[in-house]
Amino acid sequence: MRLTADGTTPNSRLVLVDVLETADGYAFEPARPFFLAVGDRIAFENDRLVVVRTSGERLSPAGNRSTRCKPGALRDHGGLRATAPKG
Repeated sequence: MRLTADGTTPNSRLVLVDVLETADGYAFEPARPFFLAVGDRIAFENDRLVVVRTSGERLSPAGNRSTRCKPGALRDHGGLRATAPKG
């Protein structure tokens, strides 16, 4: 699934995040998987992932941002990838 990490675009459905890969070859791996709810917005601030809930609450999940592969080598070049729950 493609997500936009601009801090303003709301998430359109429930998403289980275990790894977020960017189109420029970086990845954010949270310490524990977490859910993004409908309406949540995400952004990277100083190499940290920030989640803004619809209530305005700001979360910064623990994790690591690292180089995943060479830029341009990802299958989805449009943004971040995450896993949508089945069902």
